[in-house]
Amino acid sequence: MTTQPETRTAFIALVGKPNAGKSSLLNRLVGEKVAIVTQKPQTTRTRITGVLTKGETQLVFIDTPGLLKAKDALGRYMVKQVNDSVADVDLAVLVAEPGAELSKADVELTENFRRLRLPAIAVVNKVDTVEKKETILPKLAALGAAYDFRHIIPISALTGEGVDDLLSALLDCAEPGVHFFPDDALTDQPERVICAELIREKLLLHMREEIPHGVAVVVEEMKDRPAGQCRDGVPITDISAMIYCERDGHKGMIIGKGGQMLRLIATEARQDMEGFLGVKVNLQCRVKTREAWKNSEFQLRNLGFR
Repeated sequence: MTTQPETRTAFIALVGKPNAGKSSLLNRLVGEKVAIVTQKPQTTRTRITGVLTKGETQLVFIDTPGLLKAKDALGRYMVKQVNDSVADVDLAVLVAEPGAELSKADVELTENFRRLRLPAIAVVNKVDTVEKKETILPKLAALGAAYDFRHIIPISALTGEGVDDLLSALLDCAEPGVHFFPDDALTDQPERVICAELIREKLLLHMREEIPHGVAVVVEEMKDRPAGQCRDGVPITDISAMIYCERDGHKGMIIGKGGQMLRLIATEARQDMEGFLGVKVNLQCRVKTREAWKNSEFQLRNLGFR
């Protein structure tokens, strides 16, 4: 009688300071873009799950917002996402940046690991930005002194340097257990949520600093057209999205002169959506002012922050 190979699994939180490269690392590990990425901090607002299945082993990654000082209800929500994620996983990966000293977020997170007795791996990301690799040695030493990490690995989520070493270490940490997702799954995020995030990514990339962090995007409708309305044999999906901002002045800047900025944002988001969904997309974006939404628990819930 043949026996089935034993399945293994691990739930892994990616944590670190804002803009340390957690979402880039998630996308690199999974092999697809499941989290938006920009150079601006606080790009990630919620827990995003990425799934990687290698043979009998399934790794479930939880990408978290960067740990920051909460200034409003949205900030408190983001901090809670980090703390809840660390408490609910089998392993944490602390994503740090080059530099001799640990950041305040690095210190706080290692203290959480110690309190929870949580196994952890540390990575020093962005090594592609360092001319002399020996300059990261003080950071490796500081991390080693801060916590008993299973591994401390220099990587570049951008180029892939060191990521195979990290992946091998993560696979070794998996324990016997059932797979919680289909083996071909990449994420648990609904398509509507990913499409909304793609629009927000373009807002972050193109708008001035104070505007993007005051916007939320909701996909209100997502509907496939009948098969008879395909374009060149490719299905068409109609998507309607609402962009909420905090001030009327911001609304005008998002729309732009003659609607130029909104068209640019929608065009780039549509192109990414088509790559992700594998269909032609007809995207319609509107903008509405909803004052002080970031500091209202009620409005946050209505906008999907639960």
